[in-house]
Amino acid sequence: MSTVLATKGLEGVVAASSSVCWIDGDAGVLSYRGIDIHELAERSTFEECTYLLWFGTLPTRAQLDAFSQQLAAARHLPPQVIDFLRFVPQTAAPMEVLRTAVSLLSIYDADEKDSSHEANLRKSYRLMSQMAMITAVFDRIRKGKRIVEADLKLGHTANFLWMLNGEKPSDTAIRALDVALILQADHELNASTFASRVIAATLSDMHSAITGAIGALKGPLHGGANEAVMHMLLAIDKAGADPVEYVKKMLDSKQKISGFGHRVYHTEDPRATHLRRMSEDLGRSSGTPKWFDMSRQIEIFIKETKKLNANIDFYSASTYHVLGIDIDLFTPIFALSRISGWAAHVMEQHDNNRLIRPRADYTGPAYPVAYIPVSER
Repeated sequence: MSTVLATKGLEGVVAASSSVCWIDGDAGVLSYRGIDIHELAERSTFEECTYLLWFGTLPTRAQLDAFSQQLAAARHLPPQVIDFLRFVPQTAAPMEVLRTAVSLLSIYDADEKDSSHEANLRKSYRLMSQMAMITAVFDRIRKGKRIVEADLKLGHTANFLWMLNGEKPSDTAIRALDVALILQADHELNASTFASRVIAATLSDMHSAITGAIGALKGPLHGGANEAVMHMLLAIDKAGADPVEYVKKMLDSKQKISGFGHRVYHTEDPRATHLRRMSEDLGRSSGTPKWFDMSRQIEIFIKETKKLNANIDFYSASTYHVLGIDIDLFTPIFALSRISGWAAHVMEQHDNNRLIRPRADYTGPAYPVAYIPVSER
């Protein structure tokens, strides 16, 4: 029926022009504003990468200092949002709480009805700081711990760990999480980013777009995959099983092994390269190398038998676990990173907007189908 060519899952379809992120899936290249992810992971910081994504260039020292001060100044949650975090069921999933709290934030944002570039930038500063605070504050409330006040002298990543754990983080922990945030900051038109741009394209506000993005990221085929990886590793450890034999049984019973393969990359996910090394280094330094060792055995087996490469989710699981982060915080932390890319894309969409309205390949009954009155059916 349809004259529209359909592509399942929009695979290979170019849906927007963007200067934020470039991927070469065949060569395994990921870059932010043209700068290779390997250089950024090795030499940059998450705050500097966020500046790059939002402003298009690397900052000078003075610009980076001013940027960091803006983020620190935005570390404030409206009392109504803190009340929500106190009274929401403590059994609620942190990702659901984050999604709802971000939506609630819009009501108390001074720029709620202003979607100019300048207002969107101010919202971006606030959202990046507030989302980290929401995640840390809710985690402490649900554990019966006191809320830790933000430290305006700490950097973004260090302050999050401080508010989450109530103790000053080590330089090793700060750097490990900072690199993980860099690696997850943006990834072109992934499901959550595309969702944010579709919402922004209707001229809806920044908070609505980010709320929709969080909803998309929540899905196990997107941000939730690293949680599944860690649950698998814990099950293997609890059973005292051989990792490869355990995975073989999973495959024999048609179970999905999370953390492998990618829609875009046809070679190794460049982000996995860094997280593999980080997982190993953290495991060795913390005296708990077993999580990396199990992961590595599984990776080699899947690569040899299924010809699938590990993606970012596979080694981020053991990395976060060794850092002492609860499994159900893995995906919220992904969101705390990806807000940098989401905000960049929402601003780009609003700056040069056109409503995103694709077509569908109709597969229903052939037209025309006669209407039959209810008395004759």
